[in-house]
Amino acid sequence: MKRRLMEILACPIDKHHPLELYVFEEREEIVEGIIVCPKCNRFFPIKDEIPEMLPDELRNVEEDLRLLKKWEKIIPEKILKDGKPFNLSGKNRT
Repeated sequence: MKRRLMEILACPIDKHHPLELYVFEEREEIVEGIIVCPKCNRFFPIKDEIPEMLPDELRNVEEDLRLLKKWEKIIPEKILKDGKPFNLSGKNRT
């Protein structure tokens, strides 16, 4: 994903803009990371350079939790504990 895409992205749930970007791996483009909506506290993964801005009901809980665990040392605590639709506190909700 190119960084300049952040200029036009809004949360698909509440339409909030701007969103926060956390990059875990970057080459010419962002390979892996998360996009966070500071209004509703939802995170959207970036995998293989593609942002996955899916509604909650189309998300894969196992994949999202795996991503949170893999990068938990650099993901903001607000996402690890209270992120939507899934988080590592066990309070997974939509």
